[in-house]
Order: sequence, then C-alpha cells, then structure tokens
Amino acid sequence: MRTLVFAAAFAALMANDPDEKIALLAQIDPANFAADQEQVLRVENPGRPARPELVPPAQVPRRSNLRLPEHRAALLHAFAHIEFNAINLALDAIYRFRKMPQQYYVDWLRVANEEAYHFNLLREHLASLGFRYGDFEAHNSLWEMALRTDADVMARMALVPRILEARGLDAVPPLRAKLAAAGDMRACEIMDIILRDEIGHVRIGNHWYRWCCEQRGLEVIPTFVALLRQYDAPTFRGELNHLARLEAGFSEDELELIESLKL
Repeated sequence: MRTLVFAAAFAALMANDPDEKIALLAQIDPANFAADQEQVLRVENPGRPARPELVPPAQVPRRSNLRLPEHRAALLHAFAHIEFNAINLALDAIYRFRKMPQQYYVDWLRVANEEAYHFNLLREHLASLGFRYGDFEAHNSLWEMALRTDADVMARMALVPRILEARGLDAVPPLRAKLAAAGDMRACEIMDIILRDEIGHVRIGNHWYRWCCEQRGLEVIPTFVALLRQYDAPTFRGELNHLARLEAGFSEDELELIESLKL
C-alpha cells in the first residue's frame, strides 16, 4: 500500500541506510495527498549513514592523479556523496513545501529517483575499484544551503538547483576528460548520464523559481540578485558550460549576470 506523499517523503528523507532510503523513495506516489496535513518539521540532519565522515570543504583531501585507482575512487566518491545529498534535497523539496501544484511533486520525485540511480551507478563503480561509499571524507555544503532556504520555496529553487546543482553542469565535462585520459571509460559513461539528467534537474529548478516569481509578481533577475545577497550564497567559479546551462533553462541575460559575479 502506498503511503501519503509527504509522510512517505519524510520517511525516506530520514532513513539512514542508502538502500532503505531508495526503497522508501520507490513507494512514494505523488498523486496521494488526501488528508496528509501533518506538521512540517525542520530537518537539521537528514538520514545518512555513519560514514562518510563530514568535514569542512577545505579539509576534504584533493587527489589529482586519476591514473591511480585510489585517487580516481576519491573523485568518484565525491560525486557519489553529491548524488546522495541530492536525493535528500529532492525529498526535502517534496516534504517541506506544501500547496504547490501537483506537477511540482511529480518533478521532484523524478529528480529524487534519478539521483538515486546516479548514486547506485557510482557505488557500483566504486566497488569495482575496491572501495565503498563512506571510505573517504566528505563535506555537507549542499545540506547547509538547504537549511538556510527551508522557509521559502522560492529561495530554495533559486539557490540550490540554480547555483549549487548547476555547478555540476560546469564541472562534469573537464572531469570526464580527465577520466578518459586515465582510461576509465565506465566512469565516463556514468558522467555522461549524470550530465544528461542534471540538465533536466536544473531546468526543473529554473521552472519552479520562475513560477514562484510569477506568482509573487517579481522580476526574475533582480529577485535572484537579492536572494544571492540575502542568503550569502556561494560565489561562482570557473568556466560556465554555456550550452548546458542554456539547455537547463538559464537565459542569456542570466548567464551574463553569473559571469559578472564570478571570482
């Protein structure tokens, strides 16, 4: 029997074991809202396993020689951790923000399931290299921004998919090239899947951010700038993947703005 959507999303969000989390995610029916009115709780710490150990971003070791299996595994582990966090982010977006159109919940359930798929692909490849999720340290920056935006769906849509998750659109192509140079073609295949799907995820964030602006009578770009300042959002770095970002729903004007804000 399928449980009510918000309660089911909360149960999956708080599950510590990744396999249990993904199994509970598979039970969510975005059409089942009847009498689902329980109080929305603030989630300081979503469900996650005891490992990896969480440390500040600057303390996560950098390993650059991808021809070494351990260094390559550390990179793939970082991506697996991002995907695991992204499952929780999508579940929280479902659980936390009520009275949104049904398509919103359909969209974020799709995101959660695709993030779970990416996580499993990366776990399997890590295992082929002799490692497991949890073997390397990781950081918690994605969830920290989720906490800062948990009172306003517009802020969440503006600052998590459009900033933090959109970084993946920029980061994947150069990392894929390094993995190809290291001869790890399976990792390249996984990166291709992640980039393809993340374009869709960022597009969903863009759509619902614009929807929120329209509902509140706000202009998209000035509101985005105001939210960046209000929430002290991370700065932009590196080269933007313009083609992927345009496909993900950013406008040329928004990309020009982002370029102007880069370090």
